[in-house]
Amino acid sequence: MSFPVEQIETFSVVRLQGEVDLSRSPEAREALLACLRQGQDLLVDLSAVDYIDSSGVASLVEGYQVARSQGLRFALVGVSDAALSVLRLARLDRVFPIHASLQEGMASQGGGA
Repeated sequence: MSFPVEQIETFSVVRLQGEVDLSRSPEAREALLACLRQGQDLLVDLSAVDYIDSSGVASLVEGYQVARSQGLRFALVGVSDAALSVLRLARLDRVFPIHASLQEGMASQGGGA
């Protein structure tokens, strides 16, 4: 089961969902990097994530680093409570641009790059 990706204006939106763990993080990583290889700004919707482990977080970190190196915008949107608690524990809520909604993420000029 792959993660849905859609194009909204100039952004690719990857919708991670369910459990993003060791078995599914390679799939998440590939979805993120595929969008970035196309040179598109990226929003990662975490609203439907029930659980994310360190491998899932590592996929987000790698995507963020690739986006920055390419001068692309990268942000997390609609972060679920489960995902936010893991990001806070790792203090990554201070690193990633996080927005409440897709609209807010698209409107942000800073976006993360």
